[in-house]
Amino acid sequence: MFDQVLQGLQRDLEETIVALRKELSRTRTGRATPALVENVIVDYYGARTPLIQLAGISAPEPRLLVIQPYDKGSFAAVERALQQSDLGLNPMNDGKLIRLPIPELTEERRREFVKHCRKVAEEFRVSVRGHRRDAIDMLKTLEKDKEITEDDLHRGHDLVQKATDEFIKHVDEILTKKEAEIMEV
Repeated sequence: MFDQVLQGLQRDLEETIVALRKELSRTRTGRATPALVENVIVDYYGARTPLIQLAGISAPEPRLLVIQPYDKGSFAAVERALQQSDLGLNPMNDGKLIRLPIPELTEERRREFVKHCRKVAEEFRVSVRGHRRDAIDMLKTLEKDKEITEDDLHRGHDLVQKATDEFIKHVDEILTKKEAEIMEV
């Protein structure tokens, strides 16, 4: 039981890191990346559908995204969704492709994105701490039910804290890399 709690904690913490990376990949850095627009919601024949399901998205140049809808009838809906998104980008439709130029970010806009990333990272730190609390509660329950000893509880508590510290450090490293990427001109 003791090992299952620790393995469950490890799995939850790793999933949290994957989710953090995915969340931060959506933040604009000034470089074109398909992750920037793949979750834009398009009203496709009355169904709200993520852009990634409706079109091929590529970044042939550092400052350009090319979107090629699979269905020619969805061009207008895709273009409208991109214009209405909070990305502040202006799509250009030539009938075959939708080109999405990524302009240079201003210093002020870069600082806003860094602030947003810090907020996201703090939410994930809170999530890591929540997983720690859950694991410790499970260990306390096991000790109360006499499935583990008091020494095992203390050892488990130390291992849970060590894993938590390691993953919070990992969150900080990911945030630092993202901030550097955003502030890079």
